[in-house]
Amino acid sequence: MDSDYGVPRELSEVQKKRTLYQPELPPCLQGTTVRVEYGDAAIAADPAGAHVISHAFPHTYAQPIAHFLRKTAVVPDAKVISEHQAVRVGIVFCGRQSPGGHNVVWGLYEAIKAHNQNSKLIGFLGGSDGLLAQRTLEITDKVIASYKNQGGYDMLGRTKDQIRTTEQVNGAMASCQALKLDALVIIGGVTSNTDAAQLAETFAEAKCATKVVGVPVTLNGDLKNQFVETTVGFDTICKVNAQLISNVCTDALSAEKYYYFIRLMGRKASHVALECALQSHPNMVILGEEVAASKLTIFDITKQICDAVQARAEKDKNHGVILIPEGLVESIPELYALLQEIHGLHGKGVSVENISSQLSPWASALFEFLPPLIRKQLLLHPESDDSAQLSQIETEKLLAQLVETEMNRRLKEGTYKGKKFNAICHFFGYQARGALPSKFDCDYAYVLGHVCYHIIAAGLNSYMATVTNLKNPVNKWRCGATPISSMMTVKRWSRGPSATQIGKPAVHMASVDLKGKAYDVLRQNSSSFLLEDVYRNPGPLQFEGPGADSKPISLCVEDQDYMGRIKKLQEYLEKVKRIVKPGCSQDVLKAALSAMSSVTETLNIMTSSSTGQTPLSH
Repeated sequence: MDSDYGVPRELSEVQKKRTLYQPELPPCLQGTTVRVEYGDAAIAADPAGAHVISHAFPHTYAQPIAHFLRKTAVVPDAKVISEHQAVRVGIVFCGRQSPGGHNVVWGLYEAIKAHNQNSKLIGFLGGSDGLLAQRTLEITDKVIASYKNQGGYDMLGRTKDQIRTTEQVNGAMASCQALKLDALVIIGGVTSNTDAAQLAETFAEAKCATKVVGVPVTLNGDLKNQFVETTVGFDTICKVNAQLISNVCTDALSAEKYYYFIRLMGRKASHVALECALQSHPNMVILGEEVAASKLTIFDITKQICDAVQARAEKDKNHGVILIPEGLVESIPELYALLQEIHGLHGKGVSVENISSQLSPWASALFEFLPPLIRKQLLLHPESDDSAQLSQIETEKLLAQLVETEMNRRLKEGTYKGKKFNAICHFFGYQARGALPSKFDCDYAYVLGHVCYHIIAAGLNSYMATVTNLKNPVNKWRCGATPISSMMTVKRWSRGPSATQIGKPAVHMASVDLKGKAYDVLRQNSSSFLLEDVYRNPGPLQFEGPGADSKPISLCVEDQDYMGRIKKLQEYLEKVKRIVKPGCSQDVLKAALSAMSSVTETLNIMTSSSTGQTPLSH
């Protein structure tokens, strides 16, 4: 019922205290004047896919990056917007619920009202279904009051994750036109922002006046690139899960007789598992990206765990905690191939009861080897993006059973001298999705809401709200807008003999970077984590006091602030232009030519090696 949305919440004393917290704004968002500096045209990071992307998005590709400037900034060609017409803006939750989502709505609401009291923010009820059906709720002070700094998506609700088919896209455009919306803000992850870009392109082609803005909100942390350092919700999920993991670690250390296999949410990428491991120091974490890179089989992983159990037993430790990302099943080569066969048979209309009898011989053998529970879960219909229902496949139970069987065999043969292996399995998933958001997520989401208004005021279409330099205090955050198409890639894959297909351009999920600093920190500590019980408990999520201002470790150790470094480079180039000009000495000119020649040659080689193209000749 629509009447269930936007009703005042029953709040605990802690929640009431939270509603009083007012997030800080960076200097570039303060005041009622919008100052925009436009940079160069933003092109796809993968030049090999640029042609496909530009062809798919002719009206919205290669738009300039926008930076929002503080009042004191001196940029001669900046666009200054001081008069603000009343606007009508729609907002919709399109992705799975993520802590902090309500603060995006709050931030946008306060921004549009601060610039013109007659502006209206209209929420769509029930996600994309509500957008298509024009079920709306006007956001007011009364509506937003009990949702400030709170978890969930229940103020507006959500349903499907997609606005993709021609019928859906046309329906969304009809709704925007009927409601006379100046802009539509879409809150979500990689899939939702890909859909936002397609909507924006269709709107531009049809000369629909509604501009589309995307916001990076997903607890998986997999919408990550040079423009997006992290997503709203990731910090909260990791902090809540890290505390649960730490509690289990303490229990394992106290009982001294159990191995805990904990599967963590996060979809295909292992960002949540990596961050939780860095925060809580479990004995092992198996990252899907490691498994895929090394092409480890289920038996290789089982042996790794068994060898770890045996090594710990030799130190008289018969307990431990092992983290497993929910996407691991799709990283194990033989299980992924089995899933592909099953999904292919689903696509041909084969009933669940008959799939096992139509598998290829090798797939059938693997399927029969697996425990009945896992077989049943692998047969579930795939998600809308053709991926497995990862949250429903209990990989932790499969690994625990395989490890137990192998350890019993070693115990019987006398090669293992420890105690009988006992496993307890957990899935930490839905428990954290509705958590009260961390202070960082509250601040980040609120600021992104304000950035959305700046994008709308600048008249931009098909942009994502971005904030960089996040590991620093709020007053040093850099706010801007990036064309969504510049974050897209085109995946290529083969199916069947010599068949090559090129996928559609999309904002694809980012995997854990095995060359990144966060992963390096994990690897440097993996031996001590494994053999020593250096469990770390970050404690419950804090909104005040010690720990309240902590941020994801994986965010803080990486070299972020991509846009800040771009601007720094531009400053150096400007200095070179000022120094090296007609009238400078021969020595200065010679030094500049030598240095610039070396730099351009190096960059040319680096660029060509990443794209497989021949370096440009001078």
